[in-house]
Amino acid sequence: MTDSVHNNDVATTGNTDVIVIGAGLSGLVTATELTAAGKRVVLLDQEPAASLGGQAWWSFGGLFLVGSPEQRRLKVRDSAELAFSDWLGSAQFDPGAERGEGPDRFGYRWAKGFVEFAAGDLRPWLHAKGVRWFPLVQWAERGGYPAGGHGNSVPRFHVTWGTGPAVVEPFVAAAHAANKAGLLDLRFRHRVTSLVVTDGRVTGVRAEILADDDAGRGEPSSRAVTGEVELSAQAVVIASGGIGANHDLARARWSADAGSLPGRMLSGVPDSTDGLMLGVAADSGAALVHEDRMWHYPEGIANHSPVWTQHGIRILPGPSSLWLDADGNRLPGPLFPGFDALGALQHVTTRGDDHSWFVLNKTIMEKEFALSGSEQNPDLTGKSVPLLLERVRGRSVPVRTFAEQSDEFLWADTPAELAAKMNALTAATPGSRGSVDGEALAALVAARDAQVATGLGKDPQVVATAAARHFIVDKAIRVSPPRALTDPQDGPLLAVRLSVLTRKTLGGLWCDETGRALTPDGDVLEGLWAVGEAAGFGGGGAHGHRALEGTFLGGCLFTGRTTGRALAAAL
Repeated sequence: MTDSVHNNDVATTGNTDVIVIGAGLSGLVTATELTAAGKRVVLLDQEPAASLGGQAWWSFGGLFLVGSPEQRRLKVRDSAELAFSDWLGSAQFDPGAERGEGPDRFGYRWAKGFVEFAAGDLRPWLHAKGVRWFPLVQWAERGGYPAGGHGNSVPRFHVTWGTGPAVVEPFVAAAHAANKAGLLDLRFRHRVTSLVVTDGRVTGVRAEILADDDAGRGEPSSRAVTGEVELSAQAVVIASGGIGANHDLARARWSADAGSLPGRMLSGVPDSTDGLMLGVAADSGAALVHEDRMWHYPEGIANHSPVWTQHGIRILPGPSSLWLDADGNRLPGPLFPGFDALGALQHVTTRGDDHSWFVLNKTIMEKEFALSGSEQNPDLTGKSVPLLLERVRGRSVPVRTFAEQSDEFLWADTPAELAAKMNALTAATPGSRGSVDGEALAALVAARDAQVATGLGKDPQVVATAAARHFIVDKAIRVSPPRALTDPQDGPLLAVRLSVLTRKTLGGLWCDETGRALTPDGDVLEGLWAVGEAAGFGGGGAHGHRALEGTFLGGCLFTGRTTGRALAAAL
């Protein structure tokens, strides 16, 4: 593939049908759907060639599938109807969306279409491309509110065998094939600065050509400009992602009803996820909706070996850890680990804190801690059965590495000693606040242990943890048997400082059911389309206010396929 532009052939010859901006998963899917239909595509990306695949390459590879063979083998009963009910309970779309009214009307249609896709074509489509899945389906975002409210009623998080790179790979291969066939021109180091609008229609882009850079995948790259170019096409598709690395923009857009995002945050996405294209599109007349809807995580830890700026990793926790705020108080139920990420995040931000804590012990860590991201899961990413068996035995090398190298993993023999270390870390962090009382922490641990010792207990978290072990996967690899935190054979005690980890943008460019960008009045902005996170994963916000997990990669796949095919038919 070409990784730099040599001239302005497209602008002068007019032989390009579509310009796609962004070579992440949604851009790759869109481009390869178009080329499969015989259309000529120029695919632009501001990063070097090493970052082909974008954020998806770094992901855990989790996909929301409904009624899958993997679920059935585990005796999980699921259906599209149940999944859509769960989706609506989490999304809480604005009134009238189901009747085709209001700004959520297209997000609602995309949500319904995605659930049908997840229960239908998604798995066989990917399976035919060689994608496979880890057989033990995970149960993310369990919620805990009354029936019809937030959360997955059953496990639906299917981890791809090979994680994010294995999801991306078939579309990279298709892109190479399209390039060889002369249908796809992939141009790296091109940062689009404006859209060309002619008589009310988007007809091309203006882009800066950035200096060549040998930065590795995900690493910050130079923004030095060496030239400019204008490219023309019949249509432009924005597949540039969200705003996760632009902390100032995330803070400015965060809903005031949920407090404020803290000054110290970690990034779960590379620096290139800057949100600049959303502003470029808005400047050309496209509507942005639901800009205050975001899906950040409260369980971030600083990467001991960072790739990008403020690089953080998310802990994927089992349910046994005590979750405490900055002052050592338990988060209210059902804000238990793994149950409601956004609810826990909003609890932290409403308090004005920049951190919270997991309190557990060594045995629980070994059983229940996993880390998000392809690079933190060498067993699944590398498709290594021996390493996978080590994980099952509680010997995950990445988790052990964090436990040994991270300053945010604090070990102690007593709750009082643990509290002292927690307070010392807070005091050493500029701008951070909070104080954990050692006696209060000891009493909290003792009360929790007393409930576990009954074998039944009335503590809601203890009850929920015991219930989780009824699911065979949780019992086998995710949930520790109920034991006292202070049992000497399971020690020492551990506190992990958790920081806000920016990740996904749930709002975005307002689009109709095919991906055509809309104006603030709801009219089609001819020539402009959007997919993936830039489109709020469909229609400007297919998730509404909350996501069920496994739906972000899936949303990129669904929007790319749907919009690519619709655009090909329209040309």
